[in-house]
Amino acid sequence: MSNHGPDVLADLRLPARELRQRIPDVYEGFSKLHGSALAPGTLDAKTKELIALAIAVSSQCDGCIASHARGAHRQGATEQEVAEAIGVTFLMSGGPATVYGPRAMAAFQAFANPEG
Repeated sequence: MSNHGPDVLADLRLPARELRQRIPDVYEGFSKLHGSALAPGTLDAKTKELIALAIAVSSQCDGCIASHARGAHRQGATEQEVAEAIGVTFLMSGGPATVYGPRAMAAFQAFANPEG
């Protein structure tokens, strides 16, 4: 299984940079939305990243999975918390989540244990 975290983000880096140069205002708006949505509030940032990771699995978006697996790691999520968030996606998304859920877990583990 490939590294679903850092490798996905690395693959997207150049195309995203090129697109950002063409539509900088759109990217700036999205960046503000991203920051506002994930900022600590009544829900802490870790919980919000776990929600975003679960939605990424349900959306079957490898780039989103990588980004929010990294975010969950940065916010101090544990492997068990990630596993339980992924478990909810099985309920809500069925079979496809059983494919993208393991990708999300592998991505989180890649950020949590970069040496292997």
